[in-house]
Amino acid sequence: MSPPAAPPRFGPLQLALAAAGTAAATLDLCMDGWVAAEYARRGHPGWAALSLSLLAAASAAAQACSWLWLRSDPPALRPAVPGPLLAALHFLQLGFFFRCLYALKVGWRVCWAKAEEEDEQRHMAFLSHDISMLRLFETFLENTPQLTLLLYIVLRTNKAELSQGLGMVTAFLCVSWSLLDYHQSLRSFMQDKYELSLPSSIIYFLWNLFLICPRILVVALFALLWPYGVAVHFPLVWLAMFLWVSLQGTDFMESPGPEQLYRAMVAVILYFSWFNVAQGRTLYRSIIYHGFILVDSTLLGLAWFWGQAPSEEHSYLLMVVVAALPCYLLGLGLRVTYYKWLHPNVQVQKEGRHDEVDASGEKDGTEFRSFLEPDLVNRRMKYLAQTHLSLSQRAQQHVLNGAAAVESAV
Repeated sequence: MSPPAAPPRFGPLQLALAAAGTAAATLDLCMDGWVAAEYARRGHPGWAALSLSLLAAASAAAQACSWLWLRSDPPALRPAVPGPLLAALHFLQLGFFFRCLYALKVGWRVCWAKAEEEDEQRHMAFLSHDISMLRLFETFLENTPQLTLLLYIVLRTNKAELSQGLGMVTAFLCVSWSLLDYHQSLRSFMQDKYELSLPSSIIYFLWNLFLICPRILVVALFALLWPYGVAVHFPLVWLAMFLWVSLQGTDFMESPGPEQLYRAMVAVILYFSWFNVAQGRTLYRSIIYHGFILVDSTLLGLAWFWGQAPSEEHSYLLMVVVAALPCYLLGLGLRVTYYKWLHPNVQVQKEGRHDEVDASGEKDGTEFRSFLEPDLVNRRMKYLAQTHLSLSQRAQQHVLNGAAAVESAV
């Protein structure tokens, strides 16, 4: 059993990354507004309304999560702001940005005001983890649908405006980066020797990029021929994913009502990308999921191929669709590479231990940081770390205070 350890230090580099993350979120919002304004200016109010609707829905869901989390957090870790003001900020869709600015304030105090107390470090880490989770949710609820819409419009008009091109590039990077940032956030719960290395980060980033791109492409192509078909396809697949998540018995939120909100958001993520939601052996669930998505995406691609009319304007799309399958398979190959050689469980097995979730044996699995104040444990991050990193039952007892992992970029 590892002795209690101090939380990893929050330094100037982490503060700079936090500031960059806040700036990126602001830039992304401005880009969305610019794209919607361009649609309206060019005589496409429907596209503008749909773009803004996606933005509003994603923001509302993220704000609801943020508010629910604040209400359930320990009083010592809540911002020293009156409750009605916090409620008003979330109602005005400013809760996430308030969290980011508040985290920068705490981070500045930790870095430059010589706040070396463990409580300050834990507080900063607590804020960092929640922001990382909210960014992941909002990215998949907003960026991936927006990206699909952007690609559909570009293919339909057969031209890309500057705002659309920049929006697509930033959206692709935001989606992949949010997954990497989230995974780094979970990995920072572990002892230093298991933290995410640069090669692991690169493989993880590329794997998600190569899996997400073909999915978005085939959905956009399907919408190109049958725009209203997507309005049927998405709810059906979303409902299947929601039921699948519900059957796995998630326990993320504090009460059953908000838990349904969490499951609904995860179902949206699963429409585009893999997201583990339950403890236990993930191999078979992963095979089922990727098999389903591969078949579904193939059917969407074949539907486009069957229904398209011969056209010189879109002749290049045939080669793009043909390349989508190798791209997806490459992503799966990189995912296998990561879990075979770069996952922390590999290091555990090399040291002669096994994780009881993915292997046999009864010894402790991966070592996690542990702290002396269990009453300040971030229950959300503890649950997700146990889920995503396949902890053994005994290793779960050593998970660190959720407020103590600050290695992820806010």
